[in-house]
Amino acid sequence: MRTPVIAGNWKMNKGPKEAAELILELKPLVEGAKATVVLCVPAVDLQSARQALRGSKIRLGAQNVHYMPSGAFTGELSAAMLREAGAEYVIIGHSERRQYFGETDETVNLRVKAAVAGGLVPIVCVGERKEQREAGYTDALVTYQTLIALTGLTPEEVKKVIVAYEPVWAIGTGLTATDEQANQTIRVIRDALSARYGKRVGNAVRIQYGGSMNPKNAKGLMAQPDIDGGLIGGASLKAADFAQVVHFDR
Repeated sequence: MRTPVIAGNWKMNKGPKEAAELILELKPLVEGAKATVVLCVPAVDLQSARQALRGSKIRLGAQNVHYMPSGAFTGELSAAMLREAGAEYVIIGHSERRQYFGETDETVNLRVKAAVAGGLVPIVCVGERKEQREAGYTDALVTYQTLIALTGLTPEEVKKVIVAYEPVWAIGTGLTATDEQANQTIRVIRDALSARYGKRVGNAVRIQYGGSMNPKNAKGLMAQPDIDGGLIGGASLKAADFAQVVHFDR
């Protein structure tokens, strides 16, 4: 059985003080969760979040990592830096990083390998734009993105990676794939992993849905057999909403 992972992506929201306040509000609301709960916060919040999370089972994550261990890369953070700051997880290849900051499939792969080598669990984002779905390229695209991202990892390392399917057309738009659409595409990703690394690996990798999961649609999406959690944007910024998603089984 795959343990679901509900991860909040705070994006560029909340300073250190607000981060601590939100976490302290959230902690009692997610006690007893059957899912692994992760908060991926802005880098400036890592220290205050780490302090606020003490005594809870909520895990801490970052939103990006550089592929070099050190060097002249102004504004970037290495896996070792993130680990020392308390992060255990890191989002890699989010569509916003691809769209606004020039992230490519190749740099995603470099970052994934650096994260794994540095002891972080990557949450690797893949997904299609609206015109790509309408043209019938969804399956080929998510397969390519997934396999390129994981190139160079061993099967045992792949098992520890989390993949987040985020249809780009559903992020921040209020739109969402139907439960069946989301599961179908996630099944394509799982089949691709099984074909490349074997069914044992394909069945072990946790694959999230990252297209505007919220309290209203979480239960239906999570009832699908291949959806193992969510990468939550806007709903993760409100403790009550995020808690409802975490407790999707209630």
